[in-house]
Amino acid sequence: MRWFKTKDLRSSIYAMFSVTTRASHAEDAASMDQIREAMLALVSEDPGERAAGLARRIRYATDLQALWFMRGEVMQLLARDQGEAVAREKVDELSSLFSDLLPSGLRSRPSPLNSSYRNSRPPEDYRTSRPHSDES
Repeated sequence: MRWFKTKDLRSSIYAMFSVTTRASHAEDAASMDQIREAMLALVSEDPGERAAGLARRIRYATDLQALWFMRGEVMQLLARDQGEAVAREKVDELSSLFSDLLPSGLRSRPSPLNSSYRNSRPPEDYRTSRPHSDES
């Protein structure tokens, strides 16, 4: 006597961890080329050897996830020359190109350090979550 039907158990586990279908491969390739060009444009602003190596890796990246994880290196490269605030704005614009192309686990999450995130929360919620509130 079985407690669980293995077929049902297997299919429910598969359903939990499966990835939903995405856009067609041709659309992904076009989006990937657009993202690649945007990243190369940002990296080309730096004439250094480090930028040349990163540009080479961007050119030969095989999938969107590889480009997604290179955003941090692009941010680091831009921040060194232009400042962190400017680099953050440019990388945020770049991140918006990835919308609906990546699995949900790889998408950017709202950061409490971002002012737009803080402005989206009710003021009383923000004050109570901060231990160093001025209204104590």
